[in-house]
Amino acid sequence: MIRLLVWLLLIYIGYRVVSSLAGGKNHRNESTSDQDEAETTHCDPVCGVYVSEEDAVVGRLDGQRHYFCSLACLEKYREQLDHKSI
Repeated sequence: MIRLLVWLLLIYIGYRVVSSLAGGKNHRNESTSDQDEAETTHCDPVCGVYVSEEDAVVGRLDGQRHYFCSLACLEKYREQLDHKSI
């Protein structure tokens, strides 16, 4: 009787291990698809913070877009450009 319980327990443990390994593979595939749909981020040229396109303050210089984390960083960037041109 005890042998039967031990065998049933081992079979159950083996089943759980196999099902968790199979479930882990599916989870990995889902996480890679989530990464494909991730938002594009840009580095703020003033403070170095990464900001998403949705949350960024956009400034233009020579037709190129620059992404900033805040209006304060945008103003600092403009001040830096003014000092360089003098």
